[in-house]
Amino acid sequence: MSNLQQSYNAGQTKGQTQEKAEQWTESAKETAHSARDKTANAAQSTKESAQHGQQQASGIIQQTGESVKNMAQGAVDGVKNTLGINEKK
Repeated sequence: MSNLQQSYNAGQTKGQTQEKAEQWTESAKETAHSARDKTANAAQSTKESAQHGQQQASGIIQQTGESVKNMAQGAVDGVKNTLGINEKK
């Protein structure tokens, strides 16, 4: 094989190698972007789920507080009735 042919083959190989490297780099970038997007979506979903859970917990605490208040008022009314001092109008 002549020097000219060897130089041609070397140049061709170098070009193919560069092209492959560019393809791999582009593929890695696309994979990284996809992973970033999926992570962002998962984080947003987790945030929304946590907010929903917090809202539900707040509602339950409020209902429990109202129930305790009503039970306490019922107990007070019962004691007043027993003692005959209930001032219901």
